Amino acid sequence: MSDESRPSPAQTPVAAVIPAAGRGVRLGPGAPKALRALNGTPMLIHAVRALAASRHVSLVIVVAPPDGAAEVKSLLDAHALPGGTPSGSWGRTDFLVVPGGETRQESVRLGLDAVPPEYGVVLVHDAARPLVPVDTVDGVIEAVREGAPAVVPALPLADTVKEVEPAAVPGAPEPVVATPVRARLRAVQTPQGFDRATLVRAHETVTDDVTDDASMVEQLGLRVVTVPGHEEAFKVTRPLDLVLAEAVLARRRLNDGF
Repeated sequence: MSDESRPSPAQTPVAAVIPAAGRGVRLGPGAPKALRALNGTPMLIHAVRALAASRHVSLVIVVAPPDGAAEVKSLLDAHALPGGTPSGSWGRTDFLVVPGGETRQESVRLGLDAVPPEYGVVLVHDAARPLVPVDTVDGVIEAVREGAPAVVPALPLADTVKEVEPAAVPGAPEPVVATPVRARLRAVQTPQGFDRATLVRAHETVTDDVTDDASMVEQLGLRVVTVPGHEEAFKVTRPLDLVLAEAVLARRRLNDGF
């Protein structure tokens, strides 16, 4: 289907790509970060369910470790989220598992390649953000459907930020170079949302190593906008983050039986 004949983002279904091929070394040795248990359930399952909770998302593609696709398919099936080829389904959402690459960027591209052509909006979500609220997911989707080529959820920074000259030796004093104006800074979260054609073009064009997909769109000279993020969409990276995530889940169970 050509770009000219493809329906607009407002008319097309939404697919989500979850790269889950990383090892998560900052959480220490053991299972890959996405498969670490959170309240007895792997973080990946929490993240998949969070996106599937949106009434707009009809396909979730999980990008597994290169040699771990079968394991991830079994994991989805064990939690009533069947995966495979063709995709399994759960409620109104279909699921597909594909093997990833050696880098996050390559894994996202492989997940994007698996998105059927009728999907005009694509989300990219970190498996390590398992508790993103559905309102945040929907806010990103709505902004893409309103015409933004790339959308990121973001929060204002609570701390003052310093730009420094990195030390040659870890732990050594680092000279401060500048103090950016905090009011102009945002901490970016996921899911990041894109017009599908824009994201495909970004992955075909940008070869630099990047930390998020929105920065690839920025390099194309296209507009990236932010929408309000949420404090519970934090990234589980270190052991203390697991403690915080468990506390959030406990509060949710107490408040609404989540």
